[in-house]
Amino acid sequence: MEEGGGGGGGRRRWRRQRRRWASALAERFGRTAAKSPNRVPPITAVFKTAVIESIFIPVSEARGLFQMPPFRLSNRYYLVRAGESEYESLGIINTNPVAKTSVDNGLSERGKKQTVRAAFELKSMGACDNNCWIWPSITQRAYQAAEIIAAVNEVNRSHIVPEYSFLDARGLGAYEGKKLDSVSEIYALDSLSPNTKPPPIDDGTPNESVQDVFVRVTQLMSILETQYSEDTVIIVSPDSDNLTVLQAGLVGLELRRHRVLAFEPGEVRFVDSSSIPTYKQPPSAVYKCLNPPNCN
Repeated sequence: MEEGGGGGGGRRRWRRQRRRWASALAERFGRTAAKSPNRVPPITAVFKTAVIESIFIPVSEARGLFQMPPFRLSNRYYLVRAGESEYESLGIINTNPVAKTSVDNGLSERGKKQTVRAAFELKSMGACDNNCWIWPSITQRAYQAAEIIAAVNEVNRSHIVPEYSFLDARGLGAYEGKKLDSVSEIYALDSLSPNTKPPPIDDGTPNESVQDVFVRVTQLMSILETQYSEDTVIIVSPDSDNLTVLQAGLVGLELRRHRVLAFEPGEVRFVDSSSIPTYKQPPSAVYKCLNPPNCN
């Protein structure tokens, strides 16, 4: 039988026949799926695999359909916040993605030292003993941090994979250019709802809610969990919020509480999807969220 034989009618018959084969395979898995190879065309290995997986693997556990918190992680992850940037050293908020590759968004002298310490901490943790992949934002300070990490851990530069958008620093809207300590006002809004956005501005700086960041980092994890298996991935972010929202999602912490997982510049953390770090454990199980960002 030809797949395209008989025009449109032939294609419809072919699709009906495929559905019958899938049904038969599901009902008689473990036995011969066809009595005669001459009467039933062979089903491709890909089609067999898809049918079997659809029967035996719950949708929520299928690779590529990444959900927070995950049923399992296929890889080992380290989260790293890049060291202090030049803007941060001046106490100025800078989150406009237009400027993310500028020299002013690079590591300050203090930030370079923080990043070197982070790189050696990863080395002491054995992060790249069996090789690893480094995924930095293309924001200047994050990519510089990735290069330092690669050099200290003797990782080939071909294993640095730049991330062009999902790891951008959280856009803080009208807070752009304000003093760095004013971010406390944003975190006060975050504690009310993960959907609350900072006030907008017309210079191109996004005004992102926690949920906006959550969508980005979930998309990133979906890519990593699909692209790699049994590998080590070091995620390098230019800011704390990407990492706190990601870790909150991984461990099922309510997104309004992401700030309790704050990363200092140059901080390294191994992802343990089974628990929240003890020193930042929320005071009550009330804050556990099994389906972020829907945590009401």
